[in-house]
Amino acid sequence: MSKEEKKGSEVAAALRYLPDENQAPVVVAEGKGYTAQYIKELAREHNIPVYKDENLARTLMQLGVGTEIPESLYEVVAEILVFVAGIDKKAR
Repeated sequence: MSKEEKKGSEVAAALRYLPDENQAPVVVAEGKGYTAQYIKELAREHNIPVYKDENLARTLMQLGVGTEIPESLYEVVAEILVFVAGIDKKAR
């Protein structure tokens, strides 16, 4: 697969969790190809941790922006939150 083909198949999804507003994390962005690259670039620019899991990103893309994650994804998203908490702890 060429570099250009790989860029076109790259996927990304972003979650936001505001416990006072939502019962579960919400998909706030999703895309593939250059859109996925842009999502990741914005995250890095704003010091938002990037967790790589292509299967999860594809699943989140199917849910759509504005959708709370279903209970079936709680465990895997909890793992991401632990990952992010670990990064935050190291940064201090």
